[in-house]
Amino acid sequence: MQTETAEQVVIDTSSTTVHTLGPKDARKIRYMQKDGRFPVVFHKASDWSPYLMDIFTTLVEIRWRVMFLVFSLSYILSWIFFGLCYWLIAYVNGDDSNDDDKICIYNVRGFTGAFLFSMETQATIGYGFRGMSENCMVAIIVVTVQDVLSCLIDTIIIGIVIAKMASARKRAQTVGFSNFVVVSLRDGVLCLSWRLGDFRRNHIVEGVTTAQLIRYVKKPMGYVVISYQNLEIEEREIVLATPALIIHKLQPGSPLYGLGPDDLLEENFELVVSFTYTGDSTGMLHQTRTSYTPSDIRWGQRFQNMLKVGKRHYKVDYALFNETIWVPVPLMSAEEYDRRRRPVEPNTPSLQPDKRSRHTCAVTPDSTEEVMHQTCL
Repeated sequence: MQTETAEQVVIDTSSTTVHTLGPKDARKIRYMQKDGRFPVVFHKASDWSPYLMDIFTTLVEIRWRVMFLVFSLSYILSWIFFGLCYWLIAYVNGDDSNDDDKICIYNVRGFTGAFLFSMETQATIGYGFRGMSENCMVAIIVVTVQDVLSCLIDTIIIGIVIAKMASARKRAQTVGFSNFVVVSLRDGVLCLSWRLGDFRRNHIVEGVTTAQLIRYVKKPMGYVVISYQNLEIEEREIVLATPALIIHKLQPGSPLYGLGPDDLLEENFELVVSFTYTGDSTGMLHQTRTSYTPSDIRWGQRFQNMLKVGKRHYKVDYALFNETIWVPVPLMSAEEYDRRRRPVEPNTPSLQPDKRSRHTCAVTPDSTEEVMHQTCL
């Protein structure tokens, strides 16, 4: 059964939203792009504490060029900081004028030498020219702290790089939806359907698909009201070994039940579909999503068959993934189609005697189920 969420999201353009929608732009700006991204820009977000508290996720989500900048600065700044510490230790101890048996750091005569010693220590290069003596306990403690900190920096940087390379968005690019949605007859019922496929060889074992109808209206005060309606899908759990067809029946309760092909030209909504699954190679949770507008709905078409049975394999031709063909479909809404198929029911049920029980029974014909329901009085 079609359900509608009780909450409505109000987006205020004066504080936290997106784009200012003009009278004509309200139909042009999509709620979600075809590649699954949301065209949302936040303004006046001056509180950065939530991002700093979850610094790992923040670094994973930043762009690669910013990540390389953070990667370089984390090492360079640590080398400079500990190089300054070593230079101060050598300067206070007077290593440039003391004998070899009284100095703290060998061959460190200025900040350049201290910086090189810091880099060689943290990178474990060990040229053998500069080294630490046992005469200065403070220098030994600083070297220990630098070694521990270098291990921590290496762990964080490597973890972030691996997380970005194994991002769910990358896997989602190899699982895709069709470019169009088609409306055709299936078992005498008008159905809205779209295609889902996995383009990699290591197929997904199981996943769950969802669909929502998004409507947004611009209010006079400058904010947008967004409503969400869940669409009932015939089979939500999918084994995606071969391309699957996602079907939504246009039945009573569906928000598209009363819309015909001509009505779609005047409608302003988006059909947001998603597929959530676990990758069998990494065990990570992924999600592929896209959206369709009324212009993406092809009435009276169906997808071409792309699955064939060979001698030893099932053959899938992904060149036909987005190909459709015309089929005979009534050019009317599902509501009008069902109304014309059903005969006009009488206002009052006919009364017929039941000779077996000697009671009067009300007999109501139902042409859809082709059965007779009797209620004995």
